[in-house]
Amino acid sequence: MIQLQRTNSDNKDFQDLVKELDKDLKIRDGDDHAFFAQFNKIDSIKNVVVAYQNNEAIGCGTFKPYDEKTMEIKRMFVPPQHRGKGIASLILVELEKWCKELNYDKCILETGEKQHEAIGLYHKNNYKVIANFGQYTNVAASICFEKIL
Repeated sequence: MIQLQRTNSDNKDFQDLVKELDKDLKIRDGDDHAFFAQFNKIDSIKNVVVAYQNNEAIGCGTFKPYDEKTMEIKRMFVPPQHRGKGIASLILVELEKWCKELNYDKCILETGEKQHEAIGLYHKNNYKVIANFGQYTNVAASICFEKIL
């Protein structure tokens, strides 16, 4: 059975999963990795969800405020050996639920055009492609999504 834990960025399992995520992104992003990495710092994040199965951390995600009514989903990751089991969707739904509890109306996020699994995840969970926002406005390799909660 998969268990979801709400925590923060001090969680060691979250930190370890993010290290795996960053290794994967460095390969996928290639020369663009340094640009994207600057927006993915994980210190002092208050809202983190880690998925566990048999006491093993098998996925994570987080969010941070974008504005007074919008949260930005960040650092979604499930290691390859655990993909295809609905874990990322469980994490995403829990993040959305937490956002609603904090009275946010909308979630936005950015993913890369080479992150096919992520693109599929967001479409499957009713996220809609939007114009690139913020620091991603003129970045051709970025795809941005939103979901009204």
